[in-house]
Amino acid sequence: MKKVIIICLSLLVNFQFGYSQGIEKMLWDKDFQIHITLANDSNYILDIKELHHTEVAEDGSSSFTYLPTRLENDFVNKLKQTEVDTNSLDQVDFLNSNKTLWSALHSSIGGGWVHFVNCLLYSLETAYLDIDAPLMKRPESKWKPRPKTESYKRTKKWEYYVPVDQKLAIREYKIKKTGNNLGYINDVPHEFINLFLSIKQSEYEQMNFNYRKRDKAKIDMIKILVGANYLGETQIKYIKSMVLKSMVDYAENQLPSVIIFDNFNAAVAMSLNETGYQVDKIVFADERFISLETRLERVNQINLIVNQINKVNKEVFQQKLKSYYN
Repeated sequence: MKKVIIICLSLLVNFQFGYSQGIEKMLWDKDFQIHITLANDSNYILDIKELHHTEVAEDGSSSFTYLPTRLENDFVNKLKQTEVDTNSLDQVDFLNSNKTLWSALHSSIGGGWVHFVNCLLYSLETAYLDIDAPLMKRPESKWKPRPKTESYKRTKKWEYYVPVDQKLAIREYKIKKTGNNLGYINDVPHEFINLFLSIKQSEYEQMNFNYRKRDKAKIDMIKILVGANYLGETQIKYIKSMVLKSMVDYAENQLPSVIIFDNFNAAVAMSLNETGYQVDKIVFADERFISLETRLERVNQINLIVNQINKVNKEVFQQKLKSYYN
């Protein structure tokens, strides 16, 4: 008997147009739901209202685009085959890659900004990475620089190398924003930032106990990015090690990620690897009423848009990366 599961969540997925590893069939039904049949004979019904919607123009975008997608299976399998001792913080292969958090992770997982965000977020969601872990704690010291430096003034109350306390984290975020120094933090999804800014410390402390672990992970990721330029090599090695370990144990049964392209009446199954977003399968709400020529034209346009997104994302991130750690 087939197993039917109704999904009312924003899902994270993985495919390739015309062929999807694990997906046998994908259909946009007249009831405004996406029906997916996987190779293991499981059926999933996705509520369109709960999926991520986008209206990316046909001529592409000149700004950064974030789409919530699952990591590609082939990429995850490649990471699992990488011979890295994630329990060690003194590896030879870490050598020159730990100058910044970005370079440390990029040297192992590759990819661009979206890839970096998704891998970091997953390690926090699964609790492999903790921002208040012992290796993230600052040593107690009464030493004060003379004269007092700007970085000392901004971090002197931090118990850890990133601002764990909500009040301190928001203060540092606002200082960076006022100084036009947020860098690639500007490209974190707006809903992540709004959540971060709206949560009080008392609410934050309860998130692990009231089924808001994913929200806490989003906030913790922003705290890491806010404090990234204050991280020492030991902390960067720790974060890298935990991200790699979480990738090795990445859940293979994650459900497909479907993005709704509203201006094409299209539902697009997508995934993410080190090169960027991949289009794995496309279905249309009005598929029964359009010609094959129209359908193929839309498919071509969507693929061109995704290629443009990957190109612009790479260019925008490289530009911001050059200035962020100056």
